[in-house]
Amino acid sequence: MSEQSKSSQAPDRTPRVVIVGAGIAGVQTAVALREQGWRGAITLLGDEPHPPYDRPPLSKAVLLGKAEGSTFDVDFASLGIELHLGRPVTALLPDSHVVETADGPVPYDYAVLATGADPIALPGSEGMPGVHLLRTLDDAERLRPVLAAQHEIVVVGAGWIGAEFATAAREAGCSVTVVEAADRPLAGALPAEVAAHMTGWYTDAGAELRTGARVASVTAGAVTLADGTTLPADAVVVGIGARPATAWLAGSGVEVSPQDGAVLADDQLRTSVPDVYAVGDCASFPSARYGTRLLIHHWDNALQGPRTVAENIARGDAEGVVYDPVPYFWSEQFGRFVQYAGHHGNADELVWRGDPAGAAWSVIWLRDGRLVALLAVGRPRDLAQGRKLIERGVVLDRERAANASVPLKAAAV
Repeated sequence: MSEQSKSSQAPDRTPRVVIVGAGIAGVQTAVALREQGWRGAITLLGDEPHPPYDRPPLSKAVLLGKAEGSTFDVDFASLGIELHLGRPVTALLPDSHVVETADGPVPYDYAVLATGADPIALPGSEGMPGVHLLRTLDDAERLRPVLAAQHEIVVVGAGWIGAEFATAAREAGCSVTVVEAADRPLAGALPAEVAAHMTGWYTDAGAELRTGARVASVTAGAVTLADGTTLPADAVVVGIGARPATAWLAGSGVEVSPQDGAVLADDQLRTSVPDVYAVGDCASFPSARYGTRLLIHHWDNALQGPRTVAENIARGDAEGVVYDPVPYFWSEQFGRFVQYAGHHGNADELVWRGDPAGAAWSVIWLRDGRLVALLAVGRPRDLAQGRKLIERGVVLDRERAANASVPLKAAAV
C-alpha cells in the first residue's frame, strides 16, 4: 500500500472545537478562537436556517422595516470555521465526546454550549394565531406587517423587551396597551423607587400601561384580564422573560440550575463535565466581585464571555482565565437611552444624581461606600466613568456623587 493510501485512510487527529449555537456568543467564540491562535478545526452549529445575526436590532430597526436584517460581518470560510445552519443539536454525550444532531453525530475535543435562551410563552397561548414572541429574525419578520398595518396591540410584560417593542409599535402608529402583573414596569430588574419614575414614559409616548394586571385568557381579537376587563387586540406580543435553552442537555451530566435552568459554569466558564464550556444567555457563573452567581441575558455578556472561553481552550492545560465582568446593558425606549452597569443586589445605599422627572438622570448603588452599580438615563458620561470606577472598586464621596454637576470620577475618594 502506498504512503498516500495509508494517509488517506488514517483517522483525522485534528483537534476540534464544536460550538452549539450560532448567535453572538457562538460566533464570537469561533472568531476569538482564531484570534487566540487556535489552529484546530472549528464547527459552528446553528438551529436556524439564517446566516448568524445580531439580536438587538430585531426590536428596533428590523421590526420597523428600517433594516432587512442584522447579519454578522464574518467571513467564516476564510477563518476556517465550518458553519452548519438549520442543524439543531439533540444531545451531548460527554463520555464519547460527541454532539448528537438530527443529521448525525459530531465529535469534539472541546464543546462550547452557546444555545442562548428561549422566550417564555404565555400559558394557554402557545400556537394561537395573532400571539407573538420576539426573539428570532422570523419573529421580527412576522411582526413587521402587524406594525405597518397600525393595529391595536396588547403587550404582555413591561420589562426591557416589552418597553422596546411598545416604543417601536408607537413609532409605527399602533395603538398600544401594555399589561404588567407587577405593580410597576421593570419589576424584576429595578427597585420600586427607581422604576416608579419610568411609569410616566408610557403615557408620554401615547401608550397605556396597566400594572397589577394579570392575563386570564387570550382569544381571537381580545385579551381578558383577571379583573374581567377585555382589551381589543389585533395582535398580542408576549415579553415575560426568557429561560436558558438547556432542556436538550438532560441526561448529559452537565449540571444545570433547578431554579432557572442555566448551565452552572465555574469561574472559567467550564461546565461540570470535562472539555465542555458554556457561555452567554444559557449559563450562569460565580462572581467574586459580587459574591453571588450571575445569570446575564444581555448582549455584552455574550460578547465578552467568548473571549474567556477561547483563551482557556487555546491555553489547553495552562492555568485558566477567570471571568468576572462588570455586567453592562442598554435599552432604547420612549426616546430615552437607558444604560446599566454592575449588579445592585448586594448594595446597601442608593444615591440619586439629577432629577428623575427630567430628561437626564442617574442612580448609583454603593456597598460600604464602594460603587457597585449604576443606572444612567441620558447620561452616557456617568455610565462610562461609573463602569471604570466599579471595575476598580472605588470608594465615592457620597455628597459629591449626589451632585449631578460634578463628574462622577471626581467623586472618587
